[in-house]
Amino acid sequence: MIELAAVFAVAGAASNAVGTAFQRKAASTSSHGGLRLLADLVRQPFWVIGMAGVICAALFQSLALVNGPLALVQPLFILELPFALLVAAPLMHRRLPPWGWWGVGGCVAGLAVLLVAAAPHGGTAHAPLARWIPALCLCVGLMAAAVLLAGRGRPPARRAALLAAASATGNALTAALLKSASGTFADDGFAAFLRSWQTYGFALAGVASVLLLENALQAGPLAAAQPALTIGDAVVSLSLGITLFDERIRTGWWLVPEACGALLIVGGVLVLSRAVQRITVLPVPAEEQHSTA
Repeated sequence: MIELAAVFAVAGAASNAVGTAFQRKAASTSSHGGLRLLADLVRQPFWVIGMAGVICAALFQSLALVNGPLALVQPLFILELPFALLVAAPLMHRRLPPWGWWGVGGCVAGLAVLLVAAAPHGGTAHAPLARWIPALCLCVGLMAAAVLLAGRGRPPARRAALLAAASATGNALTAALLKSASGTFADDGFAAFLRSWQTYGFALAGVASVLLLENALQAGPLAAAQPALTIGDAVVSLSLGITLFDERIRTGWWLVPEACGALLIVGGVLVLSRAVQRITVLPVPAEEQHSTA
């Protein structure tokens, strides 16, 4: 089941990347805002493809969390960043600097080393309320503290990093709640799923995470926000998996390759965060210009 969870997680990361890229493509062809923008988007095939990608990503993530540990599934979503670049660059007529692909390689190689060394295993789909209460208090407290520390007047890079860290914590909490709700659905059916407080918890946490992410991207440079977002999600997810669901990773001398893999991921994310700010804009083909006119 671990292998199945990994496949679903990678499929979820790829689907989310495709969905985001196609939604951005659709939005870039409209000059309207508000409700008029939505009215434009629902008529565009690019937007429909993008929404299908987002829906598939949520489905794949649920299936991955049902079949495998949180400590495995969430780190695999780091692959969404290189997937997004692979899809969005040609779709939006952009070219990543050649050295940016070293960042892609660093992310993929680091993730492979980390997960092979850590070998997340074990765990259950449910946790007692006695574990949920401190986990919820700690996550919400960390998110609130990060938002307060990122108040107006702070340096843009610090604000972006803090708000991204808050969003990452919310993402990890959303995944933990989704894992529990998906387990309830798999074990007891749809009615029990609707009665589960975790179902409404992951919806609220997910909305909060998206809002925090939008503010992080607006507050400062991507190079400050992306590392905090990517690494924070993986670290908090690992912690929640161990404390809530009794998941386990290998320790001892395995900590050495795990640390090396984590450093490769950090380096890759830093390179990619800087590379996306130096993307070259390519000419738009004449036939596409006519189709969007």
